[in-house]
Amino acid sequence: MISETILKSARKLPVALALATALVVTPSITTPSASYVQAQGPASVADLAEGLMSAVVNISTAQKVADRGNRGNLPIPKVPEGSPFQEFFDDLFPRGEGDNNRGSTPRTRNSLGSGFVLDASGIIITNNHVIADADEITVNFSDGSKLEAELVGTDPKTDIAVLRVKPTTALTAVSFGDSDQARIGDWVMAIGNPFGLGGTVTLGIVSAVGRDISSGPYDNFIQTDASINRGNSGGPLFNMNGEVVGINTAIISPSGGSIGIGFSIPANLATKVVDQLVEFGETRRGWLGVQIQTVTDEIAESLGLEEASGALVSGVVKDGPAEKSGVLSGDIILEFDGKKVDEMRDLPIIVADTAVEKEVDVLVLRKGEKQTIGVTLGRLEDGEKKLASLSTGKAEEEELATKSLLGMQLSELNEKIREEGKIGDDIKGLLITEVDGGSAAQDKGIQKGEIIVQIGQEPVVTLADAEKQLADLKEQGRKNALLMVASPTGDIRFVVVGIE
Repeated sequence: MISETILKSARKLPVALALATALVVTPSITTPSASYVQAQGPASVADLAEGLMSAVVNISTAQKVADRGNRGNLPIPKVPEGSPFQEFFDDLFPRGEGDNNRGSTPRTRNSLGSGFVLDASGIIITNNHVIADADEITVNFSDGSKLEAELVGTDPKTDIAVLRVKPTTALTAVSFGDSDQARIGDWVMAIGNPFGLGGTVTLGIVSAVGRDISSGPYDNFIQTDASINRGNSGGPLFNMNGEVVGINTAIISPSGGSIGIGFSIPANLATKVVDQLVEFGETRRGWLGVQIQTVTDEIAESLGLEEASGALVSGVVKDGPAEKSGVLSGDIILEFDGKKVDEMRDLPIIVADTAVEKEVDVLVLRKGEKQTIGVTLGRLEDGEKKLASLSTGKAEEEELATKSLLGMQLSELNEKIREEGKIGDDIKGLLITEVDGGSAAQDKGIQKGEIIVQIGQEPVVTLADAEKQLADLKEQGRKNALLMVASPTGDIRFVVVGIE
């Protein structure tokens, strides 16, 4: 219709102008550029999916749990013998062994998930939460065959589990790719068992990388909008080369269904965990033996740093690798084994990824100066056994001279206060006997009974020490003071409080 209108108008124009008009409006037929085709995504993933489907499996588990049956020990109604309603009463009031037929009866709880074959000999990868506490694990293949699986090992920290089956013929297997090469916007494909439907393929892109969703100490997820639903857990996330770049493990959804926010364990994190589970049946992670916290902008300013980066050591485990090597509370770890620590959560991942008993260089910032400390790593699993859960006590207020500083009433420690507050002899500092309501100290969570060990990275034992250090910080133009605060049991954290 548009072309016809233009041509009618063109008849009234000079020939040259009419031809020019026609040339302008006539669409030209061009071949789309490669970049345009790529932007539209793959025309089809049918061939790719067809080659990968047989390597993706469904995981079904069975767990025997006690069923209390007649809950509340209600009396079981009696019905006439031979009554047609007997079966309904049996369903409502299960009869088990025990007093008055009200004992517990075992029942089976089933669950479904996904997984994939990593080795043709029978190594299967899935999520730990898919098979947790299972008494029986069955692997269902795309051709309809089933094999019972044995558990090789699990790692709850990364939610990875390794299974082994004994096939009569070689299985179709897939391999891990380099997840560090995954870029935001790359096409990815998930295959799994959503809602127990069986092998299902979904397509999407990498929405983000390095996501921390606070599910564990090594969060570094790939986020994708490829549909991931209940039952997809443990299934693979493929790149367009058919390599596994992630293990689908979690979603964010108020309904339990996909809303386009799914998370996968990156392959480069999973690879080392899987290798250890296959070889040892357990993980063997490096251990530094420190407690750390984030270097906030306030902490960076209080220490005179140009930017907030690194991991602040808030505590050192007694007899741990760090303490033996001279790492101190208050150090900021900037590099570990040649790898830069941009933020606090980077350090646990880097350390865990380092071999046990390896000698590494740790670059720290201590009182404004950088220094390198050599540390021989321990094993995290052994270190965790040494750490005991300590309860936090509170010291009672002692009638001693106190000083009001930074919105707190501070007092020097003596033997009586130590005994009443159960404060260890190795803790030296000033006792907080009161925290002023509405003060910056209260806003930062500082509590009565805690001990200020350092102000501005300098130890304070007397009230005079504290006054002098605050005066020095003001003279240096500092607006905030970095406090090292200890609980009576020795747990340490750093808090920034405004000086004014």
